[in-house]
Amino acid sequence: MDCRRGLKRWNKEIEKHGVDMVLTLPHRAFHRRIGMFADVHVSPDGRIVTADDWAGQAHQWLPTQEDHAFVASLMQPVTASGQMASWIAPPWRGIHGRPIEYEYVKFH
Repeated sequence: MDCRRGLKRWNKEIEKHGVDMVLTLPHRAFHRRIGMFADVHVSPDGRIVTADDWAGQAHQWLPTQEDHAFVASLMQPVTASGQMASWIAPPWRGIHGRPIEYEYVKFH
């Protein structure tokens, strides 16, 4: 439910900026490995597919090794006080009104 509400908000923003695209959630059985869907291959739109079809199309539906490598390349630690990783926007204010430069975590 929370994901659905979040997507609704994002889609309003996307529409507001004139982008011709709508984000959707996959079917609840998509890529499940537990419960009653554990042994079924289901596409994002809810179609039951064969294992061969799944193997041939999964790279279109799920992150690839290259995608994982790209994200890992972004994940460079930043430990300097007041600094943010390049992919994180700095907050407007610090926690409990403290400055952004406050040493929230002490590295020893």
